[in-house]
Amino acid sequence: MKKSWTQAFQIAAVYVGTVVGAGFATGKEIVEFFSRFGFFGLISIIMSGYLFIILGSKLMRMAAYIDAKSYQEFNVYLFGKWPSRIINIFMLFMLLGVSAVMLSGAGAVFEEQLGLSKNIGVFLTIILSILVMLVGTKGLFAVNTFVVPLMISFSVILMIFSVQMPNFMDQLLFIPHAEDGWKSVVAPFSYVALNLGLAQAVLVPIATEVKDDWTIKWGGILGGAALTLILTASHFTLIMLPNLEQYNIPMAIVMKNLAPFLYWIFVLVIYGEIFTSVIGNVFGLDRQMKQYLSIPTIISVTAIFLVSYLVSLVNYGTLLSYLYPLFGYICMTFFILLWMKPLNSDLKK
Repeated sequence: MKKSWTQAFQIAAVYVGTVVGAGFATGKEIVEFFSRFGFFGLISIIMSGYLFIILGSKLMRMAAYIDAKSYQEFNVYLFGKWPSRIINIFMLFMLLGVSAVMLSGAGAVFEEQLGLSKNIGVFLTIILSILVMLVGTKGLFAVNTFVVPLMISFSVILMIFSVQMPNFMDQLLFIPHAEDGWKSVVAPFSYVALNLGLAQAVLVPIATEVKDDWTIKWGGILGGAALTLILTASHFTLIMLPNLEQYNIPMAIVMKNLAPFLYWIFVLVIYGEIFTSVIGNVFGLDRQMKQYLSIPTIISVTAIFLVSYLVSLVNYGTLLSYLYPLFGYICMTFFILLWMKPLNSDLKK
């Protein structure tokens, strides 16, 4: 396959759409990992951006080089045959869990923002996702190519409003007291490790389908750069919000204060990000299932959504609060091995 900037941009859009979930779009994740540390948080964001560019690109290029059809095959390459089995089982449950939480989040958007039944949001998301999945890779590219530029534009608009405020520079350079300030040092590594660990379910099969090393490399670079831009823009916006840690959806508070006329676009962006996260996770799970069973996509996707829907009915938040730290530690191992493993396509050249 020849070099293609169009396809590189499509890969970048999928990369961004996969990493940016509902927590990212609402601003809650960014506050927890970065913004509550003030200026130190900005330094952490710059480091995270560098890691997203380098390791995201490397992950996809390595996946294409070894022709990995799923994250399972990729993890065998990184961890070895036996350890990878434990990692892959854990990944399977985490992806199902995240899909369930995202479905629940989609329902919450309909319930809280539109005043409609939660089930309408959940079932509409399932139906739309199945339609996208039936189209395959092109469907995944199409949705992300639409949602991601919208989200980048949205983040930049809010940033422009924020930087024009009179006390912006004071807030940017301010370093608040934090009991757990040491977390600002490890934040770039834990944040990138967690996100790439989950994103590999989508990025590995996408890269293997594209194959061309130049296209994949630049897709990773552009995607990592876009993530850096969104993180930075969101940070510039969030630091202007007093008591930012007390809000579950801090970006909504900022929106009402700075640009209420864009509120419905914000709701659309939130739903779009949840939607891209759902189809990204299901895409990865579908590829994983096909490693074991020769079944049509419609059957595997329906089965995945059935399990995700049933789990979404339970109070899954408590369970995830215990699983996420454990998953973070496992992803740090993934992060270190990915960093250390030589990229054989470079050696071959």
